[in-house]
Amino acid sequence: MTGLHVWKNGRLLLGGSGVATALVVRDGVIVYVGGDDGACAWEGAGARVVDLGRRLVTPGFVDAHAHLVQTGQVMAGLDLARARSRVEVLDRVAEYARQHPEAGVIFGQGWDEGQWVEQRRPERAELDRAGGGVAVYLARVDVHSAVVSTSLLEQLPGIEQQAGFTEAGWVSQEAHHRCRTQVASLFTDEERRSAARAALGVAASSGLTSVHELGGPHLGPAEDLVRVREVAGEIGLDVVTYWGELVGESAIATARRVGAAGLAGDLCVDGAIGSRTAALAEPYADAPTRGVRYLSTEQITEHLVGCTRAGLQAGFHCIGDDAVTAALAGLRRATEVVGPSALRRLRHRLEHLEMVDEADISTLAELGVVASVQPAFDAAWGPPGELYEARLGRRRSSAMNRFATLHRGAVALAFGSDSPVTPLTGWGMVRAAVQHTQPNERLAAADAFAAATRGGHHAARVDDSGQLSVGWRADVAVWDEPAGAVGRSISHPVAALPELTRDVELPSCVLAMSRGRVTHDHGVLP
Repeated sequence: MTGLHVWKNGRLLLGGSGVATALVVRDGVIVYVGGDDGACAWEGAGARVVDLGRRLVTPGFVDAHAHLVQTGQVMAGLDLARARSRVEVLDRVAEYARQHPEAGVIFGQGWDEGQWVEQRRPERAELDRAGGGVAVYLARVDVHSAVVSTSLLEQLPGIEQQAGFTEAGWVSQEAHHRCRTQVASLFTDEERRSAARAALGVAASSGLTSVHELGGPHLGPAEDLVRVREVAGEIGLDVVTYWGELVGESAIATARRVGAAGLAGDLCVDGAIGSRTAALAEPYADAPTRGVRYLSTEQITEHLVGCTRAGLQAGFHCIGDDAVTAALAGLRRATEVVGPSALRRLRHRLEHLEMVDEADISTLAELGVVASVQPAFDAAWGPPGELYEARLGRRRSSAMNRFATLHRGAVALAFGSDSPVTPLTGWGMVRAAVQHTQPNERLAAADAFAAATRGGHHAARVDDSGQLSVGWRADVAVWDEPAGAVGRSISHPVAALPELTRDVELPSCVLAMSRGRVTHDHGVLP
């Protein structure tokens, strides 16, 4: 139940120079913002009154790109993000098999051979021995390739003929998509719900009050979107879902059936840079390939037109410059068919958009396209000597993830994690954008915060959330700020964004509500 909440003695981040210490929420909507004295008028029978102890109060964060079932599966399986060698990966598989003899599948994700001294991936024969014959699926950190066991491959007749298959058990492209689909079938309904529940719990405790769940046939069944939304209902967290399938009568029917906001998200134009499947105009610097393009310009155009006519958001995963160019070409062609105003009304989305040409930015702004981007990608792979430079060379790597350029060009930004690729977080996204490895692409803290809050709501076509104002939806988070993290003294009457340098601990969420329903409480409520 939402009911009546009276929160006093806080420091509300209003986005300007105004001062407020209290807010009142009734039936999911903010009905008062101001001083404590004015809030007293709302106290009475049924009101839940809370003293916030001078804590910082902000709009809740939005993760505009996540995969919650997969995130929970990694939490319950093997998170290999910190594995430092092929041998460590194999040892952890063997240990998991010993501890879970009943497991029908060993699911892991996060390994990155680029971080290992011996840059050699595990192979299927090694997984067979470590896993004891169980189906093993270990996705690379970008989740666009994986190493898999013989037991899993044997469940997929004809997999040898699929693009991206190798005898050593490393799969990418269509072979990887088929493996993921099969792995999804090995988890029960309750296991998938439990995975979503675990991930949503982390989201809520991180001050996220809304998450966009991006599904698609290569990730899992469409019913996962229903599962995630139903589990989110238990917690009270707002979830917006998207289904990544090319438009057609069947796809539209599926979207309507599962309540998806659009046929968008992980509808892949290309793959990922780490797996060398992102589609590039020029070959990779470290391999004689230009990656993979999954969709033609014609397919992109038809999808945009079909979705626009059906009143559904369209969107694409596009990382490499060739893929982004194709998406822009499709947008321009679709404009000729349905007109720019129709496209603007739907706020179509481009996910990742890591290699965008400056000449295309005006088109994105003109057509109201949302750039759904992941600041943590730059933090992880943008520094000198890291993945981007290794795969693309210095020239191309220095023009990745152009957040400030997009912002200056009036393109709407929404921040996400792509979890489980990078962790679910709010302040972490903001800090990564403020501390971009390319100084000219750093966002001001206020702009980065807006992209991580109101920008995510805008991406979902929600225009009454992401701001602490009367009449707006009550998506709110309350924070404890560690010593040295605040830009101004806690005793100062005007709330301010915390310091976001890399060496300062970020605020921790102690209380949050989504649509006026409390989703997280770390000992603040009486």
